[in-house]
Amino acid sequence: MVLFKRKPVQFLQTPPVDDESTEVWYIPQTGEIFVNYEEYLNRMDFYNQPRFICQITGHSGLSFFEALKSELNGAQEVDQAFPEALKAPVLRRVQFQTVSRIDTLVDMVYDEFKADYYPGEVVIIQTGGERMQGTVRDKSRLGSKVLPDGTLTQPYSRYMISVDGHAGEEVLVDGGRIHRDKKIFTKSVLRSFIKKTVTREAWTGAPWLVKHDVAAQYHIDTRVPPHLRYDNKLLERKQHQAQKKALQQTNGAQETNGAAGASQNFGPVRLPELKPAPKGLKAVKTQHNQSPHHQDGDVHHDVPMFYPPNHAPLPPIPGNQPYHFPVPFRNVMPPPPPLVAQPKPEPPPPPPPPKYPIEDLQLEPRDDYVRPALKFMCSDPPEGVVDSGARNDKILMKSIGPLLETWDTINVYCEVYKLDSFTFDDFVEAMEIAKEDTPCQLFSEIHCALLKQIVSSEEDGGKLLVDLPELDESDDDEDSSNPSPEPEPEPKPTGRATRSSLAKLEAERLKAEAAAAEKPPEPQVKHRASEALANFDWIEQLKNRQFEDGGWEMIMVGLLHQLSMKPKQTEACEELLAHLVPPDIEPSQETVRQQYSKLDLNLRISALQILCLLTVDTKAFRGYMEECADTMTGYRKAKIEWQRNRKQAIEDLKALNEERKMLLPENMPPSPPAEESEVTKANGDVKMTDADNSLEEPSGADSSDVDAGTRRHTRRGRNRAAERQRRREEEERKKEAELAAKVPKQSKKFSKLIKDIQKTQDYIKECEDEIAVIDNDLREADCARTRVLGKDRFWNRYYWFERNGMPYAGLPNSSTADAGYANGCIWVQGPTDMEREGYIDTPVEFQDEYKAKFKMTVSQRKKMEEGRTSVFNARQWGYYSEPSEVDSLLNWLDPRGFNESKLRKEILNYKDKIVTHMENRKKYLTSADDEEDKGEAKENGKEEPKRMATRTKTQVSSEPIQFRCLNWTNSMAIDHFGHLHSEPPPPPKTKGRKATRKNKN
Repeated sequence: MVLFKRKPVQFLQTPPVDDESTEVWYIPQTGEIFVNYEEYLNRMDFYNQPRFICQITGHSGLSFFEALKSELNGAQEVDQAFPEALKAPVLRRVQFQTVSRIDTLVDMVYDEFKADYYPGEVVIIQTGGERMQGTVRDKSRLGSKVLPDGTLTQPYSRYMISVDGHAGEEVLVDGGRIHRDKKIFTKSVLRSFIKKTVTREAWTGAPWLVKHDVAAQYHIDTRVPPHLRYDNKLLERKQHQAQKKALQQTNGAQETNGAAGASQNFGPVRLPELKPAPKGLKAVKTQHNQSPHHQDGDVHHDVPMFYPPNHAPLPPIPGNQPYHFPVPFRNVMPPPPPLVAQPKPEPPPPPPPPKYPIEDLQLEPRDDYVRPALKFMCSDPPEGVVDSGARNDKILMKSIGPLLETWDTINVYCEVYKLDSFTFDDFVEAMEIAKEDTPCQLFSEIHCALLKQIVSSEEDGGKLLVDLPELDESDDDEDSSNPSPEPEPEPKPTGRATRSSLAKLEAERLKAEAAAAEKPPEPQVKHRASEALANFDWIEQLKNRQFEDGGWEMIMVGLLHQLSMKPKQTEACEELLAHLVPPDIEPSQETVRQQYSKLDLNLRISALQILCLLTVDTKAFRGYMEECADTMTGYRKAKIEWQRNRKQAIEDLKALNEERKMLLPENMPPSPPAEESEVTKANGDVKMTDADNSLEEPSGADSSDVDAGTRRHTRRGRNRAAERQRRREEEERKKEAELAAKVPKQSKKFSKLIKDIQKTQDYIKECEDEIAVIDNDLREADCARTRVLGKDRFWNRYYWFERNGMPYAGLPNSSTADAGYANGCIWVQGPTDMEREGYIDTPVEFQDEYKAKFKMTVSQRKKMEEGRTSVFNARQWGYYSEPSEVDSLLNWLDPRGFNESKLRKEILNYKDKIVTHMENRKKYLTSADDEEDKGEAKENGKEEPKRMATRTKTQVSSEPIQFRCLNWTNSMAIDHFGHLHSEPPPPPKTKGRKATRKNKN
């Protein structure tokens, strides 16, 4: 029976089908029938999930059909492996057992049957050192025997066994001389057999029941005893709960009565003394048993009453009046106990607290904390945003996503493109400032490197490496060969004009005018790409790597013109071509280069995105991704090995520390002497008594004769000081030797143990360092897709692009590696249209339901909790660039929600790196301002006139502004090719010299 979540799969009932011609869908493995195709598909999807368990083998992670096949194969193997003679006895023993765990049931049955044999079993006999195989024919059970001392012997069995290979020979042996083969009856085989043949319902105390077909085969009774049925068990449980509740109510009422009586001002109460009455009084009571007055009087005389506080025993009752109370007791008698009110029905218990995490939008709205404000790089932030903080007025919001996508792709696959990594800010600046009068190496190298991935070099065959649509040359042919229109034939003169002929001619004229009106107008010419490419084969130029003097710009025109044949890219390509080869300018390589330098920033981003998406489908990309996948597999294996070594080392260290604790008392160093410690505590320092204090008492002769013999006295003073230093060192060495002699030497075993502990700790530290290095290598090799940090409660996505696929700060040998960051921001993308419609802008009925629960809709909650900056769809992007904003974002995220708990965990994992890169980005962007401040500070120094003269020259001369992106150099291409992508290869060397470097493009 296949299991799903540790419970048997319940099959659906067959729906009623009234019409036999109705189309139905059938699952042969389960026998289920469906009249609705959607229900059939849903059920098949459920069965194909890898969440089922084979009950016999215990294998999990299977689909239903795989688990069913595994069970059938396992059942066949169990039937063949388990002894046939044991099946009926084992099933009878298991039937109606109430052991909950199957492991306990298997152990119990195995212990009972491991030394018990049944007719028909094949066993091994041991007689006189000889082993023979035979079959049990009969079994006799002998009970216990009473010994003379009253003890009982253990019961035992005798077996009649026919020996195999000896016809007619039979042996009578006891159970101690026979045994089974070890592989026949084992716990694993027994467990599989029980799983196959027995089932159990999913309620506490349910008995194990043999399946009906198996029970019928082995004649096993399947009638469940009444006390094991579910309804009786449920009834017993209800009765037990009712009795328990009634007992609690009775105890509560008694406690209430006791509390009411104790509330009176009686003070401490003494219980009555229970003493046996004298024999005489017993007789009197017997005689006056019919008189209630005498009985009451006896009670008053025999049993002492409760005493009021601060009173002696009560005086005797005067006279024989049975209802006359003592005088001191009259005023302090308590009133009768009040009637006990029926307890009120207990209110229903409050609902249990929710078990976190839960759905983020099901948490209570928070109006006390607002998400930190987003920054927007574009000039058109989302509607309703105040103070967008736009850094670039030339970028539109629709271009932010392609800009980030292009930068991330180029930096992740920089080894494929042979490009140095570069920061995102340099990339944006290069895309903006690259013009005819401001050439930018970063801008041209990116385009040339991407174009090289489309067509291989001439040395490598000059093949087209991507799939491009075929050019439709019919339009060009029609344009080139415009035939001269034929003159319309003059109408033949008719011999006689009649009214009918004139009407016919008028009808033909009107028909011709209507046809001319319905004829579509000629399409307007948007660009002149065909004319520009008439004498320019862009594939041939790209194969020869002719990129200089506007070559790569013309190649871009040819590529865009051919890509415009794809319907999905027609609009974008036509818009670019309209700016590169406009219809009002004569197309040429020079004009194309000029037009590209004037191209709008958003159009540049669009062109680069088209180029990037085209190169992703090349074999070089797929090969690099496969190589990274293989590398990650090797890293994972190495990580598992280091983790295994670390675990073993930790266990070894634990054992060594236990051994060290056992040996530590014998190797403890002695405590310091009491005298030295007292002196130290009293004075705070230890004064050396044997030191020479002559320096503190200079002699009068030396002081008086200083002027006469300064040189001689100085030499003597030095000699005395050296002598004192020498004596002091000797005394210290003696003391150290004495202390070392007093300290008991540690045993060699203990010393070796200390060294082993230190060595093991060092090895654990080495394992942890290696695991950290491998984790970082795995992160850098994970280039298949950009990993998202997570989503918040409103399904906004958060990205930190340095998270995977690249080193944290870019390539360490890059020309701009000193920047110390790659992107340096956390980017926030809005929800997709499907997520927005399903979670935020929900239908009216769901909005009303949410508003009834939280007093607001999801859209209102989004506006309240996100503040004045929000992103509403996946085409809108904002970012955080300050470390304080990261802390505020972490405080805003609620760890009780599914989405935000994961997002918060990821941000905390990378928080140190994120904050470091944000700080490095801030320093990198403000470095120019710092240099200006330093220059102004130096102008006030010693060389003030010279500095002022230089400053005057600087003001007069008009030097171009130095942009950061101009410091970038493609060192990777220079190292690999010997030249930049945009430069032609160097000329080949002379034949007499051996080439030391192979120029490949």
